[in-house]
Amino acid sequence: MSQTTPNWEFRERDIAILKELAGDPQLSARELTEILEETYGIDVSHVTVSKSIRNMRDEGVFNEAILPDDSYFIFALMEFRFNPEYFAEHWQAAMEYIRDSRYSLFYFLSDGEYQWKSVMMFPDQERESKWLHTFYKEHGKVVSNVRSSTVTNVLKFKTEPGLFDHLDPSETE
Repeated sequence: MSQTTPNWEFRERDIAILKELAGDPQLSARELTEILEETYGIDVSHVTVSKSIRNMRDEGVFNEAILPDDSYFIFALMEFRFNPEYFAEHWQAAMEYIRDSRYSLFYFLSDGEYQWKSVMMFPDQERESKWLHTFYKEHGKVVSNVRSSTVTNVLKFKTEPGLFDHLDPSETE
């Protein structure tokens, strides 16, 4: 994910496309064209819709990811507490190790005592344990603790289409 906000001027069409794709990411450009006409009164070609999606994706307005069902993987929330004595010298290698790990799904910074967090997905408990062991062996100096929580029973994982309403300056809550 980028550190800057994408340089994008939203049109009513773009917001409607994002809302519809959030509700059903599998919609084709042709299907979206019909929905835009019927639901929003927006008359555009499927080529225009396809181009708008591609341009928003290329500009970083949204990201796409394949997320498997949680029955195939163990999802874990990893939280990393720092050892300030070695932080300056070793933080970057540790950060890149977590960020670039094939098991990292979502990696972010937060405030508080545990400032690095990663949602990770492992094929099984053994690989999660091996990953933690290897991380400590290679980067143990920079952390004083890693807190690992297994995520069970994912009950919701989706973006609600209505969240995109705030992108339209004419909409108010």
